[in-house]
Amino acid sequence: MIEEFTLIERLRTRASTRRNIQTRKSVQEGKPDRIADLLDEAADEIEALLKLIPEEEIEDYNVAQSDDPNDLSPQEPWAW
Repeated sequence: MIEEFTLIERLRTRASTRRNIQTRKSVQEGKPDRIADLLDEAADEIEALLKLIPEEEIEDYNVAQSDDPNDLSPQEPWAW
């Protein structure tokens, strides 16, 4: 079974992964990971914006999403 992850889930997974890598300097020093914070902020903003769009207009939102939660690459060739 292929499990699909939304962009929001992938952003949050990547942020969590960064915060838990013991070899990262910020983790070793107990400091915040600014990029992880930005990933979470982006996920929060996307969620907030999606709530403003009627459900029928975002029905294709999950189409062409990667099944890898760590894949943050654009799914459309024109987005590269």
